[in-house]
Amino acid sequence: MRATDELLHDYQHVISEVRLVMGAKGVFDVRVDGALLYSKHAIGRHAEPGEVLALFREQHVAGVAVYER
Repeated sequence: MRATDELLHDYQHVISEVRLVMGAKGVFDVRVDGALLYSKHAIGRHAEPGEVLALFREQHVAGVAVYER
């Protein structure tokens, strides 16, 4: 859930939906608009804190300001 919290903390103004789909055997995949952003199975480890957020910033919201509180 940390990855979800990080994404929504900074980009709730550009994310329209977050969906958690339960998988088997510890599956942890993050998809954005259907495209795979992170896969625990492919990489062989769980994401480090901030890793999914960094990938999202790099690939989907480069240049978008974080949510102002």
